[in-house]
Amino acid sequence: MRRFVIALLPALALLNACGGASPMPPLPPVPPAPPDGNSDSNAALTLPADDEIIAKVYDPDYSVPDGFFVDERASTPQSYTVHHVLDESLSYELCTDEFSIAQSWEADDNASRSVSGYYVGAFENDRYYEFIRDLAYDDDIGNVDEVTSPGFARVFKCSNTNRDGVDRSLLSGFAGQLNVRPLSPDGVREFAEYLWQFTFFPQRHRVVLASLPVDSATGPGHLLLLAFASRQGTGQCDLVEVVEWRFDAAAETGEMSNQFNSLRRFEAEAVGGTPRLCP
Repeated sequence: MRRFVIALLPALALLNACGGASPMPPLPPVPPAPPDGNSDSNAALTLPADDEIIAKVYDPDYSVPDGFFVDERASTPQSYTVHHVLDESLSYELCTDEFSIAQSWEADDNASRSVSGYYVGAFENDRYYEFIRDLAYDDDIGNVDEVTSPGFARVFKCSNTNRDGVDRSLLSGFAGQLNVRPLSPDGVREFAEYLWQFTFFPQRHRVVLASLPVDSATGPGHLLLLAFASRQGTGQCDLVEVVEWRFDAAAETGEMSNQFNSLRRFEAEAVGGTPRLCP
């Protein structure tokens, strides 16, 4: 099983993954479960057994299935932050196909942050420009007299991903525009898997159970089957929630929409490292 390394970052990195995104609202209410245990929005999806789900939720070495698209920074050996540069309203991630414009936006973004960094260099791939800075924290934050934490700020390339107008506080609705051509199932899959890595979820345990293509009336579609575990209070079992996060693309325009639906809830806990269902 492959561990998604970015999930091991300290809280600072996770909170900044989407450029300082606000905490997500509680997961939506669970719809009535279909009699056969399948998702009513995708009849071919059969949920794993509850004991299989909690085995992955509480496994410290599991986060995503084999073959999942893992961000380039997952192999960075030390603590770090990754965030996307936002517009002034803090509503969406910026995009441009001009390096100089991206560099200017990142410089302004760095100047506005409570912890600014020293410019180190830049990197780019087909999806984004990335600007690297060394961050120096004050003593009361925990680092003393030396630069120990790199920061990576990203600006999407519009030719690949345009998130203009996306409400980042919502997990359902308009998700942006994917401009890679030809628009392929693999491109939609990578889009969905990339966003999973840069969306803040407050739950203590969060894993991807499956990542699979789905039929869509408009174009390529993809579904992430997720599981979360949240504390309910002292002496109580965790609440485990199984969720589908579906992404659909419009074949002609590349416009992306997503839908976040709870499928099942039950209680479980890990006792001495061994997961078990609660009665």
